[in-house]
Amino acid sequence: QVQLVESGGGVVQPGGSLRLSCAASGIIVSKNRMGWYRQAPGKQRELVGTITSGGSTNYVDSVKGRFTISRDTAKNAMYLQMNSLKPGDTAEYYCRVDLFTTVYWGKGTLVTVSS
Repeated sequence: QVQLVESGGGVVQPGGSLRLSCAASGIIVSKNRMGWYRQAPGKQRELVGTITSGGSTNYVDSVKGRFTISRDTAKNAMYLQMNSLKPGDTAEYYCRVDLFTTVYWGKGTLVTVSS
C-alpha cells in the first residue's frame, strides 16, 4: 500500500526558509517521478515542481531559483527546500506520485508566510 506523509510546514516570516519532507512507503522514491503541489486558500491545487526517476527537476516559474526538490534514497523520502519565501507561497503543500493509472497524494502540510 502506497503512503505519502508530508511534514515540515509551519509559520515563517517573508524571506525565511523551510524544508518540507515527503516520507514514502510502498514505493521506491528514486524509481518514480514525483511532484510537489500546493493549494492556497480559495484556489485550485497547482504544481510546484517535479523530480524524475533520473533525478531531473522542473519547477514552475514562480518558484524557480527559490525552491529545490531533492530526495534521499536511504530514507526513501523527497524534500522541498524553500528559500526567500513570500506571502504568496502560503498554501497547503502536497506530495504526489503517479503509479500506472493511480495517483497517490499525501495529506499535506501547511506553510504560512506572514510577518
